[in-house]
Amino acid sequence: MAKRFTIMVVPDRSSKVRRLRISRTTAWVLISLAMAMVALVIGTSIHYVSVVQRLLENTRLRQQNVELRHQLVALLEKVDSVQNVLDRVERFDTKLRAITQLHDPKRHLAQGPFQATPSTDGTMAGPEVDPLINSIGANPHLAISLLGKRVAELAAEAERREGSISQLETLLRSQRARLDATPSIWPARGWVTSGFGMRPDPYTGKPTMHHGLDIANQPGMPVMAPARGVVVFAGNNGGYGKTIVIDHGYGIRTRYGHLNEIKARVGDRIERGEIIGTIGNTGRSTGPHLHYEVEVNGIPEDPRGYILED
Repeated sequence: MAKRFTIMVVPDRSSKVRRLRISRTTAWVLISLAMAMVALVIGTSIHYVSVVQRLLENTRLRQQNVELRHQLVALLEKVDSVQNVLDRVERFDTKLRAITQLHDPKRHLAQGPFQATPSTDGTMAGPEVDPLINSIGANPHLAISLLGKRVAELAAEAERREGSISQLETLLRSQRARLDATPSIWPARGWVTSGFGMRPDPYTGKPTMHHGLDIANQPGMPVMAPARGVVVFAGNNGGYGKTIVIDHGYGIRTRYGHLNEIKARVGDRIERGEIIGTIGNTGRSTGPHLHYEVEVNGIPEDPRGYILED
């Protein structure tokens, strides 16, 4: 076997032929280097294509994550909206049970959107931060899992409340007469300027128990009966000014003070929503408003606890 190789370089016709002699070892080295260079180029090209593909995939995944976060936020808003509806149903359910005297000892539900709870140091603590909100940006997959759990809880809660409403429906059908006699709507439109409870007397400034609601509006605005009943008083009543008292039965009476005009007479049978007078400023009053009271068996109660309207 030849120990050397001759490489002939044939240029243009006007030039001489050039010969290059290389050893066998050198030839194999050159061939190996050439193959290595080809392999390196191919490997680099494959790696480059792979890197580009990964970059494109990462870009696509980042875009998907952004879209997923937006979808999670939108879905969370819808879940919160459903929760708010269920909370309103819960409060309505609770108030209906209160005015119809239906008691469920397993529930013990407080009225209102949020009841603060005492902390260990005796102060009032607010609601905890929702872990679902925190996980949306940091871990969308965890957020999806938590959201699924939240939806399942809402579904169970909706089913429970559906059963409660069904129970109430049965009760309401059987207690139609009592409901017709229960004051459940606002007696007038306006602004509540003073609620039920202790307050400074507007004339003396001393703490005084206020037994009703003061609803302010322009003089002459209508005052309506909040339930069916019979007028048992209609006339002037000292500090109340022009006053109407309605007996609704079942131990329930309502009083309407400081009227400008009385449109009902003693003995009249009144239906819910019927106009019985107008807002005024008569008696011991600092401005035009309706003073509205609810008494049950002679004991004043907060009228808000009976009003089912928002």
